Amino acid sequence: MTAIVPVLLAGGSGTRLWPLSRKSYPKQFSNLIGSETLFQQSAKRLSTSPTLTFTPHMTLTTSDFRFIVGEQLQSVGIDPGPVLIEPEGRNTAPAVLAASIFARKTDPEAVLLIAPSDHVIPDTEAFHAAVAKGLSEIEAGKIVTFGITPNRPATGYGYLELNAASNGDPVALKRFVEKPDSDTARSMLEAGNYLWNAGIFLFRAKDMIAAFEAHAPGLLDPVTRAVENGKADLGFWRLDPPAWGECQDISIDYAVMEKADNLVAVPFSKDWSDLGGWDAVWEEQDPDENGVVTSANATAIECRDVLLRSESSSQEIVGLGLENIIAIAMPDAVLVAHKGRAQDVKKVVTALKDKGAAQAEVLPKDHRPWGWFETLAIRGRFQVKRILVNPKASLSLQSHHHRSEHWIVVEGTAKVTVDDDVRLITEGQSVYIPLGAVHRMENPGKVPMVLIEVQTGAYLGEDDIIRYEDVYARS
Repeated sequence: MTAIVPVLLAGGSGTRLWPLSRKSYPKQFSNLIGSETLFQQSAKRLSTSPTLTFTPHMTLTTSDFRFIVGEQLQSVGIDPGPVLIEPEGRNTAPAVLAASIFARKTDPEAVLLIAPSDHVIPDTEAFHAAVAKGLSEIEAGKIVTFGITPNRPATGYGYLELNAASNGDPVALKRFVEKPDSDTARSMLEAGNYLWNAGIFLFRAKDMIAAFEAHAPGLLDPVTRAVENGKADLGFWRLDPPAWGECQDISIDYAVMEKADNLVAVPFSKDWSDLGGWDAVWEEQDPDENGVVTSANATAIECRDVLLRSESSSQEIVGLGLENIIAIAMPDAVLVAHKGRAQDVKKVVTALKDKGAAQAEVLPKDHRPWGWFETLAIRGRFQVKRILVNPKASLSLQSHHHRSEHWIVVEGTAKVTVDDDVRLITEGQSVYIPLGAVHRMENPGKVPMVLIEVQTGAYLGEDDIIRYEDVYARS
């Protein structure tokens, strides 16, 4: 049975799902639907199957998310496999080519399944059946794309035009169609030979590389050098920054797919969503008879067609007499929008960036390789944080020029180093870190350790840090 290398693309920012999804922590890593993140759901979908054989995953992501990728995969029992770190975003064409070159190094006949990591596909068995149909085309050198059978005249998706209507079997692809207006979308739905473009592809690595040679040769040299000159970094493969910086910023559709003549499409007729806006989240969460969707900490009174969602257990959101409204409450930002304007939420991010608001791109909870921290209070000369350190994890050995710190453990046990003094402190105990002292906190236990940190000083920025030892190889 042909082994498939599942390749997860996990570097996007997801601005249309602000304020939950932000540049510092995009939607694929969040629990938008269900108890697992979209990234975890995508990885599990491409891990085991009674009808298909999957190798360990390959993931393309950025340096900021590399440890999140590893942690989220391991937490659902999945071998992370190769993780390729993109020095900067260059869209999907360089990413797909890098994955193809990397895979071909170890297997000249490697077969790759490229999938975004933020899609919802509830029927895994049906999806695997569609992939199996696509495999039948691979030996002939075809590149397979998967399209979603449309159930409405959607204007938020690109489309695939097939040479003929399909009963579910692979059909030659005629052309890609940009997002249409409503009249065009209705006519395509009636025609019956159009699919939504899901951005999922199946191919042999050598055939994709040949497609780049024919249609986007300018990317071959810089991407090849980025892979070949890359460096291992704590189990990750960091693509070479200078070479990667030479790559054109272009999607795989524009670079190759719209020009290739060896494409076939496999229709997928089951439920699917790319969660491209809060209206899609509303639809996926089964609105009640009044069209109402609420989170655990939200209440809708005499409302119709609304999504009310609070992301904090200590924050209640209540809607009274609302219609066609989306309201998303975060500890540091609240979105209130008409449901019909869900696709315009990215305008909110642009407006906030223009006014210099940190909320445009940064969440109050800052995820790090060892855990996370969130700021509880900040004023001119003090800052209070809650810090969680994962089991067996540790922060770097460090010191600060401008601040002292006071740590109070509230859950678990911390191993604390302050200059030459090393001690264990448990719940209710505390330790003082003088300005300039070389210090480190570690979690030696088997459960997360939580502490409250109070910083005082003239400057409290995250860049006031000198690292002496760091297991995560940060500068």
